[in-house]
Amino acid sequence: MTERRGDEPPRKRGGEPGRGNPPRKAPSSRRPATEGGRPAAQRPRRPAPDEQPRRRSEEARRKGADAPRRTRDSPAGARRDGADAPRRAAKKTAASRPRKSADGARRVGPDGRPLAKRVGPDGRPLAKKTAAPRKRPPQSRRPPVRKPRVKKPPRLLKLGRPALRLRVTFGVMALVLSLFAGRLIILQGVDPDRYALAATKENTKPFVLHASRGSILDRNGVPLSVSEDAVAITADPTQTGKVASQLAGVLAPRLASADYATLMKKLTGKGRYVVLANKVSPQTWNQITDEIKDRNKAIKEQNKALPEDQKKPMLAGLYTEADPVRSHPNGTIAANVVGIVGAEGKGLAGLEYGLNDKLSGQDGKAMYEVDARGNKIPNADHTVEEPKPGVSAQLTLDADLQWFAERRIEQAVKQYKASSGSVVTIDVKTGEILVMANYPSFDPNKPVKTGALKNRALEQVYEPGSVQKVVTMAALADAGLISLDTKLQVPGAYTVQRRTIKDAFDHGVLNLTMAGVVAKSSNVGTIMAAQQMPVGDFVHYLKKFGFGEPTGIGFPGESRGLMPPGDEWSELTRSNVAFGQGLSANAVQMAAAVNAVANGGVYMPPKLIKDWVDADGNATPNQIAPPRRVVSESAAKQVTTMMEAVTGKGGTAPLAAIAGYRVAGKTGTAQEVDSACGCYRKWATSFAGFAPADNPRFVTYVVLQDPTNGRGGGFQGGPVFRDVMSYALQKYAVPPTGAKQPVIPITW
Repeated sequence: MTERRGDEPPRKRGGEPGRGNPPRKAPSSRRPATEGGRPAAQRPRRPAPDEQPRRRSEEARRKGADAPRRTRDSPAGARRDGADAPRRAAKKTAASRPRKSADGARRVGPDGRPLAKRVGPDGRPLAKKTAAPRKRPPQSRRPPVRKPRVKKPPRLLKLGRPALRLRVTFGVMALVLSLFAGRLIILQGVDPDRYALAATKENTKPFVLHASRGSILDRNGVPLSVSEDAVAITADPTQTGKVASQLAGVLAPRLASADYATLMKKLTGKGRYVVLANKVSPQTWNQITDEIKDRNKAIKEQNKALPEDQKKPMLAGLYTEADPVRSHPNGTIAANVVGIVGAEGKGLAGLEYGLNDKLSGQDGKAMYEVDARGNKIPNADHTVEEPKPGVSAQLTLDADLQWFAERRIEQAVKQYKASSGSVVTIDVKTGEILVMANYPSFDPNKPVKTGALKNRALEQVYEPGSVQKVVTMAALADAGLISLDTKLQVPGAYTVQRRTIKDAFDHGVLNLTMAGVVAKSSNVGTIMAAQQMPVGDFVHYLKKFGFGEPTGIGFPGESRGLMPPGDEWSELTRSNVAFGQGLSANAVQMAAAVNAVANGGVYMPPKLIKDWVDADGNATPNQIAPPRRVVSESAAKQVTTMMEAVTGKGGTAPLAAIAGYRVAGKTGTAQEVDSACGCYRKWATSFAGFAPADNPRFVTYVVLQDPTNGRGGGFQGGPVFRDVMSYALQKYAVPPTGAKQPVIPITW
């Protein structure tokens, strides 16, 4: 190992100068990467922390052994060696520090010689004295003294050119003024109306002026549904808060729709507008205002004897708004037809719903100037757009006849334990419906259940049964395929496409005329006659009679019925439809079809609304589809004669006969599909007829749905027909023709 001399400066590591290693500036306190020219890999390992104290003591002993011993002969202040003095006095540097020898056991001086160990008097090495930790001198916390800043002389403002400054100022002013001028031109000249309207909206408040709703009347002007004056009671809580308990005490006993607690909550609430009650009659409001006046009078008398700060407030803050109520003066009469109106004044069911646009009219509007609190400013400018009242609808119904029919069908439904029933009466010559009675019904002046609103005469469809034979016979007679003289041998059963069809009663082969087929209501005889007509022609006749199409009344929820699609039916389908199974219709459709036969073969579209009446009482007739001929007059007369045999001796409905009048009719008993099982398990019994048969005036159709106490159109529907028809003939003074009912052979 190469050693450097004591007076020789440390050698530079990393090679010679000029090879990218800059010269070392100053000795560092950190140990160099090489020591004594040795690579870092050959340095002694660093002792562990527990070995450091032991090694320090060993070094101290070695130093003591190398140092000269002091003896008694030595001077008291003598030091080790004169050569050591300058070494202790001189500032220790990296070059002058003692270094360990190569083996790490002895320390050497700057000259490379080993240092003497310090030993004691006994010749043993002295232990190294541990120096006390040096105390750092206290540092002064006083901030360093800053040098005073030299004040610079103030800058002098350099004056610009006044002419330029004036020009810039005038230019800026001209720009600002031009902007204001442009904005003023836009406001006053280009679009002044828009801004005026915006300002008006901020200072005005619109008020809705509700239009009066049109009435629904019967054919004679009897009101069925009218609007009566009523008010909605409102309050301003900022005025009623202090007297809420007194006002609630006045209102609660007279308002059925609100109790004391609810009124107190509204009267003491937030805001400036709250509705306390709707549809309050004028009589009730007058009673409320009278009591408030009496109480205010008493409060005023009490306040005369009290100081200003103890006076009681007056009762105030209640207001009213127009809120008409819909009333039905005749209760349940035609309730299913008329329908009801909701709390908002809009129709919810029946004609009230279907004719809502015409009945409700058009609301008006008033614009008033208001103050910051929203109150009207007296004598201020205001605009009013008057409301347009609704149009009234005058129906073709007769209230008296309607009432009687409703009572009679109710009795029949209860007697035969049916689920429902309907009666329809039509004026033969005009097609006007005089009766459209249903049961169950409801009272529209009371709370109503949703299921009771249904108008079954138009909304419920069913398989009509043997009443359909009237249409089948009319089509065959019109085509010249049958006549009164046609004779048939009718077996007890008949097979069509491997399906056996029977009559309602058991029999063998019967020799029946066509009148006998109708009188006995023979399904087999009807099928045998219908097979003579092509299926396409038969379908064409059914459509002319109105099956599968709406009646044209325009009633909401009306069902058009069901009919097999197309005109290429199977023979079985045609056979079923011929005697009233396999298609469905509603009560009005069946009544209109029978009415075509009574009217000499001319189909009159049924009519429910007779006239439109405006607010001035001017009536405008309601336009409907024109009548159309469906069969010849001769064919209609032949079928009428066949129908007279039904109410005569040997027919299926002798209970439908009316004394003194010739009556033509037809019974019907049809199976119905039960939705619970998807099978035929229910029944519908019906009767259709008209009188006088030789000069028909009215047609009446009766149907009972699912009667459980017996089953038969003749004895269930026939009596209802007789009573309703008799009432109509008497009310309209239809005299008997005096002609006797002809004797019609039904067998041969």
